[in-house]
Amino acid sequence: MAQSVPPGDIATQPGSKIVFNAPYDDKHTYHIKVTNSSARRIGWAFKTTNMKRLGVDPGSGVLDPKENALIAVSCDAFAYGQEDVNNDRVTIEWTNTPDGAAKQFRREWFQGDGMVRRKNLPIEYNP
Repeated sequence: MAQSVPPGDIATQPGSKIVFNAPYDDKHTYHIKVTNSSARRIGWAFKTTNMKRLGVDPGSGVLDPKENALIAVSCDAFAYGQEDVNNDRVTIEWTNTPDGAAKQFRREWFQGDGMVRRKNLPIEYNP
């Protein structure tokens, strides 16, 4: 059963943070490459700390072993210097998919007793 085995590693490019550069009077989009480095199929989902300013597309999916996906992280226009940006980040969570499951994302994979791993990518805004 997949749930008894901890999810393996994923790789993200960039690896540690996402940087947006001014000006912030227009929408910016930054692409992240997510690679399933493990030997099992995983389901993954992104979360953000600021739904109003940050968007992720696609927000969830399934990756076979060694497969990768390109994810667009967008930052809507905002008044830089007038809004708190210190805690902005996106988080990717992933878990092994159940054995025999179709290659279609299911939110309930994250709600059972299986292990879920997460990786935080802080957002840095250059003035």
